[in-house]
Amino acid sequence: MTNTKVWYITGASKGMGFSIAKQLLMKGHCVAATSRSIGAFDPLLQYGEKFLPLEADLKDENSIAQSMKNTYDQFGQLDIIINNAGYGLGGALEELSSDEINENFEVNFFAVVKVIQQALPYLRKQRSGHIINISSIAGFAPGLGWSMYCAAKFAVSGLSEALANDLKPLGINVTNVLPGWFRTNFANTDSIAYNKNRIEDYNYLREYHDKMNNMSGTQLGDPEKIADVFLKLINSNSPAINLFLGSDSFTRAKSKIEQLNEEINIWKDLSFSTDFPS
Repeated sequence: MTNTKVWYITGASKGMGFSIAKQLLMKGHCVAATSRSIGAFDPLLQYGEKFLPLEADLKDENSIAQSMKNTYDQFGQLDIIINNAGYGLGGALEELSSDEINENFEVNFFAVVKVIQQALPYLRKQRSGHIINISSIAGFAPGLGWSMYCAAKFAVSGLSEALANDLKPLGINVTNVLPGWFRTNFANTDSIAYNKNRIEDYNYLREYHDKMNNMSGTQLGDPEKIADVFLKLINSNSPAINLFLGSDSFTRAKSKIEQLNEEINIWKDLSFSTDFPS
């Protein structure tokens, strides 16, 4: 049995997804990669039959199903699902329209749900596989000015943890990956949307948006190293359910955990006060 796996990666035409796909192909793995436009995959066509570019609409279950079928037809198996597609949405909750909120959840959360639903029949049948959902450190320790993006990533994190329990008896592992800042195009305008409506009282949040806009090229994380991390993850006998990726993510998570521990202890008496007397 070869160690070569078949990887299905969403949103792989740029950024983190593209780096992961490229590195996996260089290491001899088979990769099916989705995008809304497959022209961006031209640099990967050199890998021949090991690479399958897929034009898929992640808001359309039929489009996702067809892309899964095409993957299975070409490679004869489906091993690792990486839900990577997503984009940032900045703005105060009061400023955001229903359309802006719904679209962000459609791409960042419901697309993840749809992809997993379409992948599970393949993974269940073979009683193996690994689902890697790319959340964000913002889905554990939220920052200022990104309320709905954080909410969508919290949803991905919650779904991942629940599925890790539900799918373990079927031999399917699930890992929730919470990256910090990686040196990709995510800080650029083609990966981030901002509220169209502006309320002056929330102008203090703009400095956090400006910080994002000005950090491109200075992020700590190297996206070319992620594929090696994922290979270690899927080959582990006890893979992480939550993986904080990057030293900045790790540090931010530790700080959040310490804060949470302090808070629950401060309010312990009130928490216990609702019990029936023992």
